[in-house]
Amino acid sequence: MTSETNNAVGEELTGAEIVVRCLAEEGVEHVFGYPGGAVLYIYDAIYNQDKFQHILVRHEQAAVHAADAYSRSSKKVGVSIVTSGPGVTNAVTGLATAYMDSIPMVIISGQVPTHGIGLDAFQECDTVGITRPCVKHNFLVKDVRDLAATMKKAFYIATTGRPGPVLVDIPKDVSMHKCMFSYPKEVEMRSYKPVDKGHTGQIRKAVQLLLQAERPMIYTGGGVILANASEELTQLVDKLGFPCTNTLMGLGSYRASSDKFVGMPGMHGTYEANMAMQHSDVMIAIGARFDDRVIGNPKHFSSNPRKIIHIDIDPSSISKRVKVDIPIVGNVKEVLVELLAQLDAAEAKPNSVALSNWWKQINEWRKRDCLKFENSTTVIKPQSVIQKVWDVTKGDAFVTSDVGQHQMWAAQYYPFDKPRRWINSGGLGTMGVGLPYAMGVQMANPDATVACITGEASIQMCIQELATCKQYHLTPKIILLNNRFLGMVRQWQQLEYGSRYSESYMDSLPDFDKLVEAYGHVGMTIENPADVDGALKEAFAMKDRLVFMNFITDQTENVWPMVKAGQGLTEMLLGSEDL
Repeated sequence: MTSETNNAVGEELTGAEIVVRCLAEEGVEHVFGYPGGAVLYIYDAIYNQDKFQHILVRHEQAAVHAADAYSRSSKKVGVSIVTSGPGVTNAVTGLATAYMDSIPMVIISGQVPTHGIGLDAFQECDTVGITRPCVKHNFLVKDVRDLAATMKKAFYIATTGRPGPVLVDIPKDVSMHKCMFSYPKEVEMRSYKPVDKGHTGQIRKAVQLLLQAERPMIYTGGGVILANASEELTQLVDKLGFPCTNTLMGLGSYRASSDKFVGMPGMHGTYEANMAMQHSDVMIAIGARFDDRVIGNPKHFSSNPRKIIHIDIDPSSISKRVKVDIPIVGNVKEVLVELLAQLDAAEAKPNSVALSNWWKQINEWRKRDCLKFENSTTVIKPQSVIQKVWDVTKGDAFVTSDVGQHQMWAAQYYPFDKPRRWINSGGLGTMGVGLPYAMGVQMANPDATVACITGEASIQMCIQELATCKQYHLTPKIILLNNRFLGMVRQWQQLEYGSRYSESYMDSLPDFDKLVEAYGHVGMTIENPADVDGALKEAFAMKDRLVFMNFITDQTENVWPMVKAGQGLTEMLLGSEDL
């Protein structure tokens, strides 16, 4: 049931006009999309409005990726519009990417007219069926009178509880029909009532456990960023003086420059983070889900007895992979506010002697310097490029990445002190997101410095979006770490498949300089390590141009540390000497 109180009572509008008005009512400023037959009435209504800007992408996948990054980097809801049939199927990768990382978005798809549904009409597909597994919820609107209420529900569901993408499928005749328009101010749904406030008793137990800890660990994930709870997390870490680790999706939620930050955990995490995770006696997991890339083998992780507190908005994520002792279901921000209040009121304080000894042990682990690499004067090392990007941007850029070795190097060597600055595909691991992500970030943050870290394989998956960047004067700086291989595939083939490099070598790459210039941008190729710094400074100084930097890097570099699949957190390879 939807409570309808209304503005604009008595105004008769078409379904298409209602869609546009609903977006305006929600304060939407940018929409990413691609027109087609089933959404032409909606595009006609867009032509006649001035409340939001539409960005025409060159592929529907990019529309959803750009809307996704727009949301990740701005606290706003990303919106995209695609047509029926192939428009929707092209968008599915973007939907699955956003769903895996819990990104609030609303996707509007066109559908064949209601009388043609199920009759194999031109450009028909079962949108609801196809997208059901990779959206938080979806709707098929068969009556124009239900459209406004459905749009309100879509935004409500996308942004509350555990966020996620919501799709609204609109048949062409529904977008043509008329009805009286009124937009609900509030939504109440009997079947959907997310819990925001954590259980006070459970929080009290958590406080007691934290204050008794001798080897505590604060393990945080993307849920902290989604809940806008970085400030509260920072207060918690600084108050307790406990070590903190951020997952790949949580980077920036606690400042990397702090000595309490022990780095990223997991498959390519730091030695100290993984050892501290494994040997802690009390762990508080905040907005994280103990996924396979973070804790490795659950049996190995559970081999050391420890007490676990788990704070998450989604009850289904708690004890899903690892059994926890104190579950707290609620909005991370609200739970941390109460947790901090109870810590302030508590008479007991953390065990300073035990904590001091724990830090001594962590600092011993830190001495391994697991991210050290051998630089070179003859070949460009990809790690050094990332470090120089940090220097040139003073660590204050929005950094998008594609997926692979370059993604891990960016996470390892570009320390983030602020949330929502690191934009990447974590759960699904989607190649091709980097450039459309950079577009979405820049539309949401027009005055910011945006850097896209990518590889020669990933960038070609959505490289046509260079045309979108030209049309809308978007000027991200693209840092291509070009090793002429599907880098992470090559690394696994070296380590696990006897160096049999099956179909992982890229032996017919384009002339990227000419290709980029054909799209109207600036291209550079850098082969000498001595030229890296100068090229980056020159590129980032060109504020009004998209600059594509093709760094020809060492083909043999691997991402270290590495925990092999099926291994435990402490079974790390720290370099080639461990092979």
